[in-house]
Amino acid sequence: MGRAGNIMKRWLPLAVAVTGVCGLVYLAVQQELRRYADDPQIQLAEDAAYAIETGASVESQVPGDRIPIERSCAPFITVFDDRGEVLRSSGLLHGLLRGLPVGVLEYVRRHGEERVTWQPERGVRIAAVVVRYGGERPGFVLAGRSLREIEKRESAAATEAAIAWILTMAASLVVAVLAEMLIPGTRAI
Repeated sequence: MGRAGNIMKRWLPLAVAVTGVCGLVYLAVQQELRRYADDPQIQLAEDAAYAIETGASVESQVPGDRIPIERSCAPFITVFDDRGEVLRSSGLLHGLLRGLPVGVLEYVRRHGEERVTWQPERGVRIAAVVVRYGGERPGFVLAGRSLREIEKRESAAATEAAIAWILTMAASLVVAVLAEMLIPGTRAI
């Protein structure tokens, strides 16, 4: 086997390890960013659902401000009746109320809560928490906010991971070449 073969034998395990580590680091960062995207919606949805269930009016739990969810990163609240009809919402899409897919509400009906990424239209992605409430008039509370800034951070993390991968791959190749040149004929790692 020639020098090139020896270099590849030295470098290939390093390349595999570098690729795996960079991939795992990116995945961990991306998952952590997405997990935190549900804050403060968890608290908003749970508190509003509890308040409505214990007698507060829907109006008292939904802010009067109208938030354009296609542009704003502000959190919003939507309250649905038991059939899934919107009772009140502070979040509007192009000035209109938007319902949720029936499957989400059916899941929440059985499990009490769901955390979903809701895409009411192309380019609008919402981190939404949906909670069921009981009482005399049961229904659902959705608290959501745009994922736009989270997705920018995910993209930046992907770029940083790719740069780290390229630089580390190049450095490990240099090390493999130097090892072959300085210590010829030794066994590969």
